[in-house]
Amino acid sequence: MRLISILGLATLLAAGAATAANADQLADIKARGKLICGTLGTAEPFSFQHPQTREIVGYDVDICQKVAESLRVTLELKPIAVEARIPELIQGRVDILAANLGYTPERAKQIDFSYSYFVSQQKLMVTKESGITALDQLAGKKVTALKGSSSEQGVRRLIPTAETVTFQDTSSAYLALVQDKVDAFCASELILVKLRQQSQAKTPMLVIEKSLFVEPWGLGLRKNEAALKDHVNAVLAKLASSGDIDRVFGKWLGEGTAFNIKRDFPVEEIKG
Repeated sequence: MRLISILGLATLLAAGAATAANADQLADIKARGKLICGTLGTAEPFSFQHPQTREIVGYDVDICQKVAESLRVTLELKPIAVEARIPELIQGRVDILAANLGYTPERAKQIDFSYSYFVSQQKLMVTKESGITALDQLAGKKVTALKGSSSEQGVRRLIPTAETVTFQDTSSAYLALVQDKVDAFCASELILVKLRQQSQAKTPMLVIEKSLFVEPWGLGLRKNEAALKDHVNAVLAKLASSGDIDRVFGKWLGEGTAFNIKRDFPVEEIKG
């Protein structure tokens, strides 16, 4: 009898462990009544502090808000650093990432990606005074990017002879370029266009026309959470089919903004 009891207890414990391991994150979020979204808070127009209200707003924030609304829960934003995005998600401190998260095969081994909701042209900005106009002129130069970003990975991979200098935030990387501490700054074209506009009077800048690489962005999700991933993808697909994503995109990146671009990419599965 004692042996049977021990075996029975072991079976119950194993079943309990399996249930915990297969916990449904989607159900947990609904039960909690809150979706915790990790975002940068420092990357205009995707997520940044509104100058008057000081609230974090932007394209990434509105996309995450749409997911929260579909779940009928409130949205909580958690500002995180670029290099902390994936660790914060894996460790369960955030439910989802809307944080300028470009797809790479390396990242896809650690987390899941939703359908693409933005496609970024990764380019390099230099001072006009430098005389640099082409990517091949950056061999052996100092190139800066945000620490832990796909921009940093792209520079290391595609300009291997360059000295890669990283910073925690866009302002610091940009200042290094202005002060001639680096020769170029690699980031999303949209970020560079805004910085170039701001600097024209004092330090004229040039964004090199040819992209270093093209990068689809997805919402970051933990592995093995099929229900949540399917739900998020359904939300994005509906935003695309209804035209709502064009309205959100236009609000932050379209006509009348500093960027003045049209959405020219599909919302679809990101294939590595």
